[in-house]
Amino acid sequence: MDQINNIKGLIKDGETAKALSLLTTLMESTHVDNDTYYFLMGNAHRKDGNMKLALNNYLKAIEINPQSPALQAKEALLDILNFFNKDMYNQ
Repeated sequence: MDQINNIKGLIKDGETAKALSLLTTLMESTHVDNDTYYFLMGNAHRKDGNMKLALNNYLKAIEINPQSPALQAKEALLDILNFFNKDMYNQ
């Protein structure tokens, strides 16, 4: 849990590359699909402005655990994208 809190702090401080690296290492070492890892990866990508990767990670987290906090994050991200990209639907 201490590692997760450290990763959350890195994301909050904008050190997303370091957070993503730690998450990748953690996922590879545990060989477990953990919704928390994908949720945090989504948060890091969102903070970086990569909404596509953020959404993909949130969806993976929800697939693993339908009750994941990624569900609310995904909805919030979609609301933001819909607000800013209304014209994309008409292209």
